[in-house]
Amino acid sequence: MIPKLRLFNSLTKQKEEFVPINAPYVGMYVCGPTVYNDVHLGNVRTFISFDIIYRYLLHLGYKVRYVRNITDVGHLTGDTDDGEDKIGKRAKLMNLEPMEVVQKYTNGFHQVMDIFNALPPSIEPTATGHILEQIEMIKTIIEQGYAYESKGSVYFDIGKFNEKYQYGKLSGRVVDDLIANTRALDGQDEKRNPLDFAIWKNASTEHIMRWNSPWGIGFPGWHLECSVMSTKYLGESFDIHGGGMDLKFPHHECEIAQSVGASGKEPVKYWLHTNMLTVNGQKMSKSLGNSFLPSELITGTHELLDKPYSPMTVRFFMLQSHYASTLDFSNEALSAANKGYKKLMNGLKLIKEMKFVPEEGVALNQQAVDQINGLADNCYRAMNDDFNTALTIGHLFNLLKKINSLQTGGLKYGEIGQEGFDKLKSTYLNFVEEILGLKEELAVEPKNLIGILLTLYKEAKEAKNYEKVDEIRSLLKNEGITLKDMKQGIDWAYEE
Repeated sequence: MIPKLRLFNSLTKQKEEFVPINAPYVGMYVCGPTVYNDVHLGNVRTFISFDIIYRYLLHLGYKVRYVRNITDVGHLTGDTDDGEDKIGKRAKLMNLEPMEVVQKYTNGFHQVMDIFNALPPSIEPTATGHILEQIEMIKTIIEQGYAYESKGSVYFDIGKFNEKYQYGKLSGRVVDDLIANTRALDGQDEKRNPLDFAIWKNASTEHIMRWNSPWGIGFPGWHLECSVMSTKYLGESFDIHGGGMDLKFPHHECEIAQSVGASGKEPVKYWLHTNMLTVNGQKMSKSLGNSFLPSELITGTHELLDKPYSPMTVRFFMLQSHYASTLDFSNEALSAANKGYKKLMNGLKLIKEMKFVPEEGVALNQQAVDQINGLADNCYRAMNDDFNTALTIGHLFNLLKKINSLQTGGLKYGEIGQEGFDKLKSTYLNFVEEILGLKEELAVEPKNLIGILLTLYKEAKEAKNYEKVDEIRSLLKNEGITLKDMKQGIDWAYEE
């Protein structure tokens, strides 16, 4: 008997059986990137983690609406209510329109997600596309008595909210302690309480991104967009909300307050948070010089890397650790992951080519059949234990041993029968490709392949094997490449 899916709920601080609010439908919201810069590896880990969760829920037969937003306004440089808008600041530095910055880095984000084979979400809404809805939610929160206007800005009233509800229950923060540790900020005199946060911010004259509102010209607070877009597309209460653990406070805490303040309902049943990345045991940060972009990892151009690592190697590496655990990058760990990934891919190639062949005189070995069934069930047990991809990969390697044994003849097809073979094949294919999202990568670049063909061409010419020479010429010509026999050697060019 395989246990049902259980997940660790950051809100209750314990593992719980997953019971959707309205099965078989599942609503999942994940905080997307603020598109003012290239997406970093910490973001990539979070989105790959939720890609796995999305894939597994689909595999289990749930009808999942996956919403992941794009933050294109309101996220200030201080991550609270102070500083410039991150996108507006970058627009000034680059001498671009803010939406040019947004488009540039949104395109880049999508390219990175494609490279790492992450499925697109069902809906990808933007903050600027939902200004009217944000204004309407602010009006509702004010009507409910949980927000107030001050000098053209609107602030969420933590004190008032805490009279009935509990601000800080997700992160475990205590309001009195938070107030005691709050530093003085610009505009703090506008607030009734230093912990109150802006849900609408009055725009100064130099602020680029600004909209009309009942409270004057301004822009929405960073936290508000997620409350608005999650509840618009998933309902006032939905199943899963995810993001990096760095968002737990204040972002997710404020989301809960806003949604409860507007509707009186708990917005999310299960909160899931991914952990951070470290490099050689140290926290990844730009100041330490150990922060690198996905492109630097793939090209191997960062000084901390011995060599480049392919996107699927990196994805496999990330899946070797539970999403809620810290993940440490090192050349040794990445090299080991590369070997493990290639082993899985060799198994994938083998099992795709294998077809069941009945064998006369070979009796069914029930023990071998039971082993395959047990290993397949173990893959589900691991994923049902809070999406434990690390354990799942271990069980897949055990299944791979059976595949290799079939290929070498150590295990006979007749011993496991058609049913056992089908179970082995479908489990391996489903978990490697459909659930873990791993795929085969070309081991060498096309130009390297051309180099190999040029060597074969040269050898054929020297051996006066003109049939082979013509064959290689024809192969390359079909790919739009022309060979040139020159005095200094053989060269190639794109066919014009």
